[in-house]
Amino acid sequence: MTFQRARTDEQRSERRRQILDAADAMLTEMTVAELSLSALSRRVCLAKANVLRYFESREAVLLELLATQVADWVAALEREAVPTGGGSRKRGERLAELLAVSMARRPVLCDLFSSQAAVLEHNISAEVAIRHKRTARKSLGNLTALVARYLPELGNDGASTLVETTLLTAMAAWPCSRPPQAVLAAYASDPALAAMRIDFTDAVRRTVEVTASGLIARQENLKATVT
Repeated sequence: MTFQRARTDEQRSERRRQILDAADAMLTEMTVAELSLSALSRRVCLAKANVLRYFESREAVLLELLATQVADWVAALEREAVPTGGGSRKRGERLAELLAVSMARRPVLCDLFSSQAAVLEHNISAEVAIRHKRTARKSLGNLTALVARYLPELGNDGASTLVETTLLTAMAAWPCSRPPQAVLAAYASDPALAAMRIDFTDAVRRTVEVTASGLIARQENLKATVT
């Protein structure tokens, strides 16, 4: 950091980026629930009041970080080659594998996703909420377009439904796949209980496969009814 006080738009943007980078790094060491504004302030060597000059709250910082994480994830997915051969089932399986594995490799993204509705969308202004939702809408549109390229049989509405179901599953499965120590001890004590442990990648993969198959079958039934 080569300046003490951000005076220009460029310096203010750089300061915001430094705060976001610090939050990102901290979330590789702790969960969203453990990351406090005080700890973040110490990491960037600023008083809390100075951090709040750039973001109105801890939640606003993390929402913007979520938006960045989602955009990076979708951009990485878009760089993958879209399969053109094989039936819808095979293409659906490839898509399910890609979505599940790529999310599992991004634990910060998954933690932010799982905290979005219950935590991150609280303690923010309407202005921040509007900006966040508009950014999210763009990323969801790009992800829906990607899904539609894998499975054109779904159409845009079906692809949008598959994206929504995938993300909701990920939001729920992530914290469930990371149980606290007492629950881990319970699993370790009894094989019957251990079978209840959720595997995040498997849960997302199965959900995408089953949902895609169901949506395609429904589309086919609708076409058969019309004809």
